[in-house]
Amino acid sequence: MHANSHLIISRQHEAHQQLNARVAKHAAHAFQKPITDYNRAAFQHSMTVWQQAGAKPLILDAACGVGLSTLHLAAQFPDHFVIGVDQSADRIARNTHWPHAMPSNVLRLRADLVDYWRLLLQSGVALARHYILYPNPWPKIGHLARRWHGHPVFPTIVALGGVLECRSNWRIYVEEFAAGLQQLTQQTVACEGYAPAQTITPFEQKYQASGHALWRCQIALASTRDAGKIALSES
Repeated sequence: MHANSHLIISRQHEAHQQLNARVAKHAAHAFQKPITDYNRAAFQHSMTVWQQAGAKPLILDAACGVGLSTLHLAAQFPDHFVIGVDQSADRIARNTHWPHAMPSNVLRLRADLVDYWRLLLQSGVALARHYILYPNPWPKIGHLARRWHGHPVFPTIVALGGVLECRSNWRIYVEEFAAGLQQLTQQTVACEGYAPAQTITPFEQKYQASGHALWRCQIALASTRDAGKIALSES
């Protein structure tokens, strides 16, 4: 892995001033964008595979890329079923990081996350764990609506429950994500520096090798935390 990744450059030096208002707006108004038939079919396929595997506690690896993180999560949580979703057919089709014998507790799926998240919520399927690892930071000041916490789907992400974790090499992204979580849940959520003992995505590996500071936030969402089913772990 070449250690040549550039640091994120942005004119934004703190959480966006419009973040709270945008999160509140999206929480107050249901997201009405139609769901495509393609994504419905992809979602149904994933649910069938999950059920056939025993309907184990479900982990979602959102925007999994080539799926290296999905593989690591499947190995780390062998008693769970891990679905890695990415919208890129090219990335999903790559097998660079995958063994010949696929783990039985994993599925990689091409789908649009905006639709997939909403279909999960509509189906009543709760997540045990949920990872959003190194999303596109959209660092321009005018890009807030393109970041997941500034998107209308953000309340859906939170409503899916489980241990939700976001990682980035741009501190402001994680600070905003944590602030949005705190606004919606009234739980304390902190942005913290993160030095993984083992990198689990190609971006994480490249950023660490390039000397970038890495950041993350974690939250055990109340629906599962209060039931005593989920505990934060050093993953």
